[in-house]
Amino acid sequence: MNKLCKTVFHDRHVALGAAMVEFGGWEMPLYYTSGIAEEHLATRKGAGLFDVSHMGRFVFRGKGTIPFLQHVLSNNVSALDVSKSHYTIIPNARGGAIDDTYLYRFFENEYLLVVNASNREKDWKYLKDIIKDFDEVEMTDQSEDIAMLALQGPTSEYILTDIIDSGSLPEPKRNALSNAKINGYDVQIARTGYTGESVCFELFVKREYGLTIWDILLKNGAIPIGLGARDTLRLEACLPLYGHELGIDPEGKEIPIFSCPLSKFAVSFSPLKDNFIGRKALVKQHSSIENLPRIIMSVKVLGKGVARRGCKAFKKEKCVGFITSGTMIPCMENNIKKLNAICLGLLDSNLKIGDILNIDVRGRRIEGVIVSCFMPKRKEKKHVSG
Repeated sequence: MNKLCKTVFHDRHVALGAAMVEFGGWEMPLYYTSGIAEEHLATRKGAGLFDVSHMGRFVFRGKGTIPFLQHVLSNNVSALDVSKSHYTIIPNARGGAIDDTYLYRFFENEYLLVVNASNREKDWKYLKDIIKDFDEVEMTDQSEDIAMLALQGPTSEYILTDIIDSGSLPEPKRNALSNAKINGYDVQIARTGYTGESVCFELFVKREYGLTIWDILLKNGAIPIGLGARDTLRLEACLPLYGHELGIDPEGKEIPIFSCPLSKFAVSFSPLKDNFIGRKALVKQHSSIENLPRIIMSVKVLGKGVARRGCKAFKKEKCVGFITSGTMIPCMENNIKKLNAICLGLLDSNLKIGDILNIDVRGRRIEGVIVSCFMPKRKEKKHVSG
């Protein structure tokens, strides 16, 4: 058995009483002493602090960087100005996803690509094989050198504003970036995240300074959050997870990239991208819903039970797809905490919001209804900007 990797924050997690589990080859916190439901609510009400250093971080430099990234990524790299980032996908020639990723441009001549932890080695080998055909582009794996934290939730901005020595927060727009100093250390800050929170940040700092930044954030009111709540939060926000809503479906078939609604933000057909990998297949997917027999939809479970990945969904007696992710999410009603079952499913594209489904959960049918989203709309308070 291969030895599990540990992030620089591992001992902090253990000291806080975290339940540690294997995830993508890493030993990571599933939850802390308060549990997943409380951590979920703490993020929605305050500021949740996530160790996401298990993610892969590849840095690209050199004159050939833009042509290379335009070829291997689905979004338009030429449109990415300094201090901006965007969601993008590593597509294959068939229009399926090798991985979904985020590309950051903190500096003029450097791009940072964050990939999923379980795909880091696969992505590295794939990109290294293609990069041989491009001149003057350098690719380095800095996953071990750069620590990565996520600070998510409505009070996150207040916390960061109080602890920044110099520099500033990114402008109050999704995907904006900035460079700042905290306790004298250089920190790159992005308005990005995986929770659905409108106030969200991801921080990049040299590994040797990571523990200090973690301690400062906790001291100033952040709450440590594990992988369990990270998953319930992303599901409540209808965000895809590679291996569930992207990649291979429960039948072993490749999921077309445009079957996932969020992909519309990750794919560009700009002429500047020329003939990038997968373009022909993606144009076909995008041209008509008929080319997407099934798409990812949100389903609220009405009966008792939790629908998990692989459960079949029926409309009357016809199988109309599969559940790709499912969980219980907490919510507060009249100051009483309740748990609601929700799921995402790869379902026949002719289905619509309001349709009632029957989901097979271990031989028992439970009702569900297709909905547009799970998160209630809420008024966002104005936040200060440093």
